[in-house]
Formats: sequence, structure tokens, C-alpha cells
Amino acid sequence: MLRGLEMETPRTNLAVASQPSDTLTTLKTESETLKTKLEEERAKLHDVELHQVAEKIEALGQFVMKTRRTLKGHGNKVLCMDWCKDKRRIVSSSQDGKVIVWDAFTTNKEHAVTMPCTWVMACAYAPSGCAVACGGLDNKCSVYPLSLDKNENLAAKKKSVAMHTNYLSACCFTNSDMQILTSSGDGTCALWDVESGQMLQSFHGHAADVLCLDLAPSETGNTFVSGGCDKKACVWDMRTGQCIQSFETHESDINSVRYYPSGDAFASGSDDATCRLYDLRADREVAIYSKESIIFGTSSVDFSLSGRLLFGGYNDYTINVWDVLKGTRVSILFGHENRVSTLRVSPDGTAFSYARLLVNWSGSHSVITPL
Repeated sequence: MLRGLEMETPRTNLAVASQPSDTLTTLKTESETLKTKLEEERAKLHDVELHQVAEKIEALGQFVMKTRRTLKGHGNKVLCMDWCKDKRRIVSSSQDGKVIVWDAFTTNKEHAVTMPCTWVMACAYAPSGCAVACGGLDNKCSVYPLSLDKNENLAAKKKSVAMHTNYLSACCFTNSDMQILTSSGDGTCALWDVESGQMLQSFHGHAADVLCLDLAPSETGNTFVSGGCDKKACVWDMRTGQCIQSFETHESDINSVRYYPSGDAFASGSDDATCRLYDLRADREVAIYSKESIIFGTSSVDFSLSGRLLFGGYNDYTINVWDVLKGTRVSILFGHENRVSTLRVSPDGTAFSYARLLVNWSGSHSVITPL
């Protein structure tokens, strides 16, 4: 009798142990079914392509962009940069562990900070221009107040604001100096209070590293978009912490996201060698920017001030300039001897900078003003 019980017990435990696995499989199947139904509903509204709507719009003419400044000073790859709202200063961070504030007009270094770790992967200028934030493999986001005294020791004024459980991949101030958004390799984004260092809201929804984020350009600034290694772009409501829209059409990691100037759409750049445009009102992808000859991934994207042009930095050392409406490439820029790690258009649209070494490009009036 006892022997019979001993033989039955393992079978009973095996049956019980298999139940959670069966439940998980069922939930995954249900999730995939719901995703399929959602895509079917989106497809019903997909009645016309963006380039078809733009057929009657006049094509862009030829334009020439020239290198105006080269900012040299980092000892290794430049990983991130951001423009100040004054349209003159730039902050950059590098694999050499340094954060430098530049005067883009004179190419002078105004401030320099050595971080406690290398690979400073994120940096951002505060809206007031009176502080910069940065972080990377230290898992932290640190804020440094800036002053007119260029000899002042900024490291002594450092304020550690955010702490993640993995590397900091991106950071961005909200519409004030008092709050900052961060994204991390721990798969989360977070909103922090700069003064107290307290987390105000966390955002969970990515299944892998979050690589990039961008704040909506509206005055309220209540939403932001993020992209990551799960090939997914998510739009978040900062007030609730909820993901309100998500898009999964890329075939590889999403390295960069940037809102369209009106805030009604955003672009993404991925290792699948494409840039894509998503319309938030239509809740779907409306354009793909690619060519068969482009086989290298996109590391960074940004729009011109008018939104007519999309700049994409690629791992083949080039920048491709796309006509957003027609979906065609209108220019290609060469200037570096290594992959383009980041690019940003200046606040007034008259120039953009991109890095391994930072280069300012200033174009003809037709490129940098509304078309």
C-alpha cells in the first residue's frame, strides 16, 4: 500500500507543477490572438499611403550642406549630445568618461566634468540652460548646475537624482528644471524630482533594455515615447504611468525615437536599417524610410524644424536625409570616419550636430526653414 502511494506521489506533483506552465502558455496564446485582432482592426483603417497623399506636393529642390564647425576634445567615442535652448551651447558625453559643455559658435569648451565611470551614455540640457544632466554605466543620473565662472569645480555641486538597477541609456528634462525622465537597461523608464531625488512615477512595459526616449513637444508635456531592444515603441502618460499606445513593426532594436514638431507623430530608427513614422491619431505606422542599398542600422533620428525633413544617422558613417512626405532620400552627408552615434537639430532649426566628433552642419535656407 505504501509503495503504491510512493509511486503515485511524484505523478501528482508533476501534474500540479505543470499547471502554471499550461496557464502561461494559454495566456501567451491569448495575448498573440489579441495582438493579431488589433492589427486587423488597424489594417481596416489603412486606406491610403502617406506618399500617395503627398503626390501633388512639390518635390524638394537640391540643397547643399557644409561643415561649419568641428568640436574636438573628447578622447573617445561621443555617445550623446544635446542643444541648449539658447541655440548656441552644446553638451556632449563620451566613452572617455567626460561631459563637456561647448560654445558651438567659437568651439571653446566652457565646462568639463570627469564622471566616476566611463561610457557616459546620456546627457541633457535643462530648459533654463543653468544645468546639465548625465549618466551611464554608473546606473545614475547626475545633475550639475552651471555658472558663469568657468573655473568653478562642477563636481563639487553634483546632485545624484536617479538610480536604476542597470545602465542609464537616456535622460531628458521635462518642461522645467525640476523634473527629469530617464530610461535604463533595466527595462524601465522613470520620472524623478530633481530637488528631492524621489521617483515620482515609474513606467513598466518593455520586455528588454530601453534605449531611448523623447518628450512630447506640447506645452503640457504629459506624454513621452520610448524605444528599446524588444523592437517596441511605447507612448506613455506621465500622470498615470500607463502605456497608452505601442507599436511593434521594427525587426530589430529601436535605437532612437523623436517626436514630429507638431507632436502628432514620431519617428524611430532601428538596427533593421529603417526609419519609420508613426501617426498617433491614426494609431499606426504611416511610412518607412529605407533603400535596398542601406544595410546598416540607424543609430539616431531627428526632424527639421518644419518637419519636412528627417535626418537619420547610420552605422556606415553617413547621414541620410529623407523627405518625410514623399518617403524619398533627398541627400546623403559624409563627414566621419566611424559610425554616427547621435545627431540633434538646433532649437531654431538653422543647424544640426552629430557625433563621433561633433560636427555642426549649416544648410541653405530652404533646408532649415519651413517648406
